[in-house]
Amino acid sequence: SMLLAMKRQPYCVRYQKSSKMARQLAVDIQENTSSDQIFHFRRGSGGSAGNLSLLILDRMDDPVTPLLSQWTYQAMVHELLGLNNNRVSLRGVPNVAKDLEEVVLSSAPGQDSFFQTHRNSNFGELGEAIQKLLQEYQARSKEHSVTNLKSIEDMQNFMEKYPELRSQSHAVSKHVAIMGELARLVEVCSLLDVSALEQDLACADDPAGHLRELMKTLDSSTVKIPDKLRLGILYALRYENNSPPNALPAVKEAMRRGGVPLESVGLVDAILKYAGSSVRGPGLYGTNKDLMSKMTKSFMSSVQGVSNVYSQHSPVLMDTVEAMVKGKLKGETHPLVLSGGGTSAAVENLPLPQEILIFMVGGVTYEEATKVSEFNKASGGRMRVVLGGSTVHNSTSFLEELKLL
Repeated sequence: SMLLAMKRQPYCVRYQKSSKMARQLAVDIQENTSSDQIFHFRRGSGGSAGNLSLLILDRMDDPVTPLLSQWTYQAMVHELLGLNNNRVSLRGVPNVAKDLEEVVLSSAPGQDSFFQTHRNSNFGELGEAIQKLLQEYQARSKEHSVTNLKSIEDMQNFMEKYPELRSQSHAVSKHVAIMGELARLVEVCSLLDVSALEQDLACADDPAGHLRELMKTLDSSTVKIPDKLRLGILYALRYENNSPPNALPAVKEAMRRGGVPLESVGLVDAILKYAGSSVRGPGLYGTNKDLMSKMTKSFMSSVQGVSNVYSQHSPVLMDTVEAMVKGKLKGETHPLVLSGGGTSAAVENLPLPQEILIFMVGGVTYEEATKVSEFNKASGGRMRVVLGGSTVHNSTSFLEELKLL
């Protein structure tokens, strides 16, 4: 449906070799686009159409990204409040007005200019932007105050502007209410401390140090049970094969002692079965060859300041995109589908894509969408990546889906 919406036919279809579902989907799409007359669009092969590559990936290659706390506006709302069909429920939020119990957050043109501009802004930038929005509204309200109406012309101008002022008032109230609730949850759930440990587990190797910090966090009464569950799973993924002796059983016992239900503790084993090192591809924690680049990233995070502690992690997806753009995505890990349903690792002579359509079986995240948006912006129109998936996950939906496997 994405190809039909774009009115494009890919010149090549590639897939993640570690996933049977990705392979099956890639073969089916190759067959359909070749034989079905509905795909009568010109294949992109240079010129204005550009080279469109289709890449089918699987969530199991990166189970870490959906488990991390988020710090950009849209992703935070989705993680902490829930975002369903662009609607956010604020029922039960302390001191929220009745007309704000359910609000719409849409980035569609003309719907909500503030959200359209700031949906990918981080938490710190967002606070400043909302403060500025509030100040602008207060200044405008004062300018159009009833006490300033001294002529018929003033009254006419006021009535013309009144609907716009009311709309702006609702938008300001909505974003202030959402930001207030996000800030409250960050504080009551100790999310700054939780996120710092999550990022460390995702980006660094420190078996003894991480075990010590994790055990302390699992015993904490201020850390919420869902966060304890996520931290335990992140530790298991990182140290599946190189944890200290008996560390994983001890972590599971500490999770249970910390209030995590026995059924949820079982998700530690479930995630290793779904996306453990023997199942997923090699890119999640890298190899020895990546050590220098990881050290460089860590150093830059330290130099650039504390705020980057919460955004060190980069999804595996972006490494895949960078490799594909440079023509370095290996055929051994991401083969090419041939006509007739066969596959080939011979991808060296493929032209570099000018457009990549990525579909992720098992769902994408708003963090990945933000990174793709940043990539597209940085490329200055020379390259475009379009991201899609079977759903948009937050940690709750990802773990619920894991229970069904």
